[in-house]
Amino acid sequence: MAKYKVLVTARSFGTVDDLAVNLLHENDCEVKKLEAKDGPVPEQLKQALPYADAVIAGLEDYDRELIESAKNLKVISRYGVGYDRVDLSAAADHHVAVTVTPGANGDSVADLAMTLMLDCARNIVVMDNGIKNKNQTRPSGVEMWGKTLGVVGAGRIGKGVAKRCTGFNMRILCYDQYQDENFKKECGAEYVDLETLIRESDFITIHSPLTPETKNMFGAEQFKAMKKDAILVNTARGGIVDEDALYEALKNGEIRGAALDATIQEPPYDSPLCTLPNCILTPHAGAATKEAVSKMGLMAAQNAVDILTGKSCAYEVK
Repeated sequence: MAKYKVLVTARSFGTVDDLAVNLLHENDCEVKKLEAKDGPVPEQLKQALPYADAVIAGLEDYDRELIESAKNLKVISRYGVGYDRVDLSAAADHHVAVTVTPGANGDSVADLAMTLMLDCARNIVVMDNGIKNKNQTRPSGVEMWGKTLGVVGAGRIGKGVAKRCTGFNMRILCYDQYQDENFKKECGAEYVDLETLIRESDFITIHSPLTPETKNMFGAEQFKAMKKDAILVNTARGGIVDEDALYEALKNGEIRGAALDATIQEPPYDSPLCTLPNCILTPHAGAATKEAVSKMGLMAAQNAVDILTGKSCAYEVK
């Protein structure tokens, strides 16, 4: 009998290779993946978590009640970098470590942010839908070449987007509490306050965590201050953008377009943003590449093993 019971709720975990699952098995772990075909994953989790030593966690919530029910739980190994859905205070109270996988999906998310900017700029989705509905249309777009990019949250992913945009000869503005001198030299990046970034950017890409300080960071006031042709992309977390205010700004032409890979409700099927041709919505798919899935799975598994076996884990949230 295996020494540790490990639950997996992350949907893509183990879907592209066996490296992460094999690592767990090699370290005396029994692995049980909760699948949506067997019923709502949060309900399955309530039943299974009390018997688990570890969980490789997707995007579901881990509140105090759920954590308190898990008497054997030693680690919530987040499959990704966000941990805003985990009650860290409750985890600490019950000696449950919380870990993340920084850098594993950075290139994939940065690629998607670039894709969404280009899609918005050149109306790719609108034209594709037109052709498929036998209604050819060529809406006027805008170029990215030589424009100004605003990066909100210049960490690994934000810097990755900026580096890609240097290939478009773009001016790079960054809003971040930390200034990276090497990055400034490499990309010619300028660190500015948020108001300056909002006012001067043609494209804004968001890569901040969701915190009380960043909630509704982009609202009606910010949209009014943006350029009329500005495009906003959020591949970070839902809630950073006030979606009601964004709807009004897009509908009234205050900004050109927006693309959200992260929304308050996921999937956002009932959002009024779905009715707008100048808003692209994707299903929190920034990490949905073979490369990212493999790297995130292996790192999440290693984090769980490190905690279970009493080793130090460099990616534990403190």
